[in-house]
Amino acid sequence: MDNKLNFTAELKLNADYDIIVVGGGPAGCAAAIAAAREDAKVLLLEATGCLGGMGTSGLVPAWCPFTDSERIIYGGLAEKILRRCIAGMAHVAEDQFTWTPLDAELMKRIYDELVTDSGAEVLFNTQLAAVNNNGNAVHSIVVANKSGLTAYRAKVYVDCTGDADLAAWAGAEYVKGNEIDGDLQPVTHCFLLTNVDEYGYHTGQPLHSNNPNSPIYDIRKSGKYPLISDHHCCNNLVGPRAVGFNAGHMWQVDNTDPTSVSRALIHGRKMAHEFQKALAEFQPKAFANAFLAATASLMGSRETRRIIGDYYLTVDELMAFKSFDDEIGRNCYFIDVHHAANAVGTDMEGVAHQFRFPKGASHGIPYRCLTPKGINNVLVAGRAISTDRPSQGSTRVMPVCLVTGEAAGLASAMAAADNLGNVHAVDTADLRHRLREYGAYLP
Repeated sequence: MDNKLNFTAELKLNADYDIIVVGGGPAGCAAAIAAAREDAKVLLLEATGCLGGMGTSGLVPAWCPFTDSERIIYGGLAEKILRRCIAGMAHVAEDQFTWTPLDAELMKRIYDELVTDSGAEVLFNTQLAAVNNNGNAVHSIVVANKSGLTAYRAKVYVDCTGDADLAAWAGAEYVKGNEIDGDLQPVTHCFLLTNVDEYGYHTGQPLHSNNPNSPIYDIRKSGKYPLISDHHCCNNLVGPRAVGFNAGHMWQVDNTDPTSVSRALIHGRKMAHEFQKALAEFQPKAFANAFLAATASLMGSRETRRIIGDYYLTVDELMAFKSFDDEIGRNCYFIDVHHAANAVGTDMEGVAHQFRFPKGASHGIPYRCLTPKGINNVLVAGRAISTDRPSQGSTRVMPVCLVTGEAAGLASAMAAADNLGNVHAVDTADLRHRLREYGAYLP
């Protein structure tokens, strides 16, 4: 039986933009803003109905730390966005730069305002569908939305899909998951409980698994809630009587496989309900009357593809706090590779954090980690940049995504204006100088 279909269509081509950014998470928002403020004409394509990615649609309840325990090192747009977030949350101290709670609705508005004020245009509910190459460059892309299929052409494309979709479909080399067997880190489906008793929440045992007296251990031992598969239970007060949870794991889920993600979303919603019932039983002072208000519309995927760029950052370099002549930012987040399924119930279950940076230490992120080998007019920002797997466990988080996004956006505008779209020819000394002028931390 023939299971292939040849499809040919004549599509409307829109060639109005200098830069097209695909993916409106933190990296994509920063890229669009940074490119548009250079007077480039920018289009930001987002598959969902809002900007912000995992911090909004994904309901991640807190920012990873912005400091190296001495100063903020994720500067520029990253710091600006963090401070806007803090200013909109009355219960957060103005200097809380570590594990800062995240109000998803607030962040949607912040990203909307910053992106549109920059002059970039946004197209929601629009999915990348195909990439058309012309030799070693992307000629055009095809997107799908309620208008059907439409082709777009730009001078430079910035891939902020998180999964390197655009780069991979353009033929970029990439690796995926564990280099030995391809195993991926587990995913997490975040959720929000409301009507939480704040006094009970603050005075009860902290739920995080780092606390040996956390109720999560009793919940697991009870055997009453089998969908709660391990002890992972990060949580933050994100608003009045509202606690966001980044809790639980699911394995064998691949964000580039829609079937596995669809199954995981269904399973994750059941898991969130079990968490609500279990917490009501085992920490009733806080959660007896808690209401499951929302589960995330995006699955919390920690890794899929990582491009092979002009430079491949290794864990040895990260742990040596290496600097680079072309670095476009610094990073100090610990190596955070979540455990494999066969570690559940063993002493290895909690060993996800393999290396923590000493106070004041950080490493550089080379611009060349953003440039896919062999493709002239594509940059990649966010968790799919060119690193080995342990390093990706450190560079995958939202503050780093903002930093790489801003650098990619500025570089895309420079390439579009000066180098016929060739991102490999960007003057990195000039790029670094201009990033510093915008507040980037580049010692």
